[in-house]
Amino acid sequence: MTRTVVYPGTFDPVTHGHADLVSRACRLFDRVVLGIARNPGKQPHFS
Repeated sequence: MTRTVVYPGTFDPVTHGHADLVSRACRLFDRVVLGIARNPGKQPHFS
């Protein structure tokens, strides 16, 4: 059985904390899916 985790967020800006969480998830799960969302109410750092 494949173990999958979904990590949703805006990731704007991407932080070392985001990268660390993804790195740890890769060791715990067979598949890591990042759900990158857009938040129109948030002032973006990048476009």
